[in-house]
Amino acid sequence: MCSRVVVTGMGVISPLGLDSGSFWENLIAGRSGAGPITKFDASDLTVNIAAEVRDFDVTDYVDRKEARRMDPCNHYAMAAAAQAVNAAGLDMASIDRQRAGVILGTGQGGVTSMVEQLNVYREKGPSRVSPFCIPMMIANMAAGHLGIKFDIHGPNLTLTTACAASAHAIGEAYRYLQRGEADVMITGGTEAGIIPLCVAGFSAMKALSTRNEDPEGACRPFDVDRDGFVIAEGAAVLILETLDSARNRGADILGELLGYGVSSDAHHITAPPPNGEGGARSMRAALRDAGLQPTDIDYINAHGTGTPVGDVAEARAIHSVFKDAAARIPVSATKASTGHLLGAAGALESVASLMTIREGIVPPTVNLDNVDEECLLDHVAIKARDAQVEVALTNSFGFGGQNATLIWGRHG
Repeated sequence: MCSRVVVTGMGVISPLGLDSGSFWENLIAGRSGAGPITKFDASDLTVNIAAEVRDFDVTDYVDRKEARRMDPCNHYAMAAAAQAVNAAGLDMASIDRQRAGVILGTGQGGVTSMVEQLNVYREKGPSRVSPFCIPMMIANMAAGHLGIKFDIHGPNLTLTTACAASAHAIGEAYRYLQRGEADVMITGGTEAGIIPLCVAGFSAMKALSTRNEDPEGACRPFDVDRDGFVIAEGAAVLILETLDSARNRGADILGELLGYGVSSDAHHITAPPPNGEGGARSMRAALRDAGLQPTDIDYINAHGTGTPVGDVAEARAIHSVFKDAAARIPVSATKASTGHLLGAAGALESVASLMTIREGIVPPTVNLDNVDEECLLDHVAIKARDAQVEVALTNSFGFGGQNATLIWGRHG
């Protein structure tokens, strides 16, 4: 018999706020985290806007000396995890640390450090490359740092399935708990890729919005005038536990993970199939896993990046799965506000979905002024909507055609 899996803590470092409360407040208020790039001089780039994490001080969470040996993506993960552990009331000394684990997702890992050290090598020679170069750049090190920080001896894994990475990480952590191989899992995702190379690369493939003059209005999922996403950074971490573990320690239960589905497009390295069938298979798999019908879903947090091809494919996938019910299920694409956190997006959108269930407010898709006729759904456009949500579904689709769907529910 599979164990039930619940959420007992959440932590967020995002362009909309440096904790889950401020993130949620800004999200439902329809604010945007996008603005001109300030991390470097982007004046020579085609795109010079992004959704940056602002006013973040890593030394609030990590010793200054240790922080210098970490990539920013590790900084964000350490902070979000510390918040989540604290919110969950986890006393690491009182749990079986061989039955606790960490699974994180990231799209690019320590790319900031990799590029910085490459420049050091070119400008100053190999003898000046940092001895911490490799630990700073390898993608698994955020999870490694968390294992060390919390003295966790169970499974420790990192998934790098592009924009689906943190959704896959949460889903795989769920499986460990379901199978009885762990009691507690720290899971989610982290990303820190606002550097010239990444912005130039995404821009070259025409994935980014070029509305440099209007950063807050740039990302427009499902809108007829959409032209791409806004690159973002940050981290979101959740504490998942078996229901027995949470009850035994008297934890406050924030929600329940009901289902997890995955699929592969097997179509193209960056574009989904036009009919969205890969995403549809992922959603159907999650519904089967949860033992639910399409009519049981009360809210969909769409992958919704604002790309011309991707949004149409997802809308078609939703219609394929939900059929007539698609006309009544509220849908929002929160990347319009947060920007696209790439490998951390699924975790951040899971936090948004859980907060939607808890608060009875569906966050809006800002900038959705004119819905594309090929993307007709019950969009929660511009302003948040009050709604009783018991079950929420969130989609994450990654380059390479790697898809993940999570279904969250109210615990009761």
